[in-house]
Amino acid sequence: MPIIRNAIRIGRSRTGFGAFAKRDLPANRRIAEYRGPLLSKEEAEREEERGNRYLFEIDRDHTIDGSPRWNIARYLNHSCYGNCETAYAGKRVFIKTVQPIQKGEELVYDYGLSYVKNVIGVSNCQCGRCRRRRTRRKRKARLVKLVKERREKRKRAARLAKPSRKKKR
Repeated sequence: MPIIRNAIRIGRSRTGFGAFAKRDLPANRRIAEYRGPLLSKEEAEREEERGNRYLFEIDRDHTIDGSPRWNIARYLNHSCYGNCETAYAGKRVFIKTVQPIQKGEELVYDYGLSYVKNVIGVSNCQCGRCRRRRTRRKRKARLVKLVKERREKRKRAARLAKPSRKKKR
């Protein structure tokens, strides 16, 4: 299956640069190839120590260094629930759509749990679903705190309103 040409534009996204659909894209079509030099396990570990964040591990022994700027697939950001996914063909990696995508929509795919845990950080994921989940948790925590404060306020008010009874001698 050939790659759809001129389907992606680079632009500003929530997390920096991102890839966006230039036109409506059908489901299950290749839109980019993750390109760059093929590295051995040792070379990839050295690159990772140097801070390279564009390493795509194909298998235990081979990794693609996607850091060259001509690798347009490097601009697809992470989302826990992406509209794209990876497809392997030998030592090549393609990005393909998993649903129809509208013009202007950001192209994202799931980088995998180990990348999210080790590089992004689970609590720092900026995909829409994770942001909504964090917002719900914060809202719930604020609500619980507010309810607790109101209960305490009512208890204090009730204590102050009660007349004190002293024993008569």
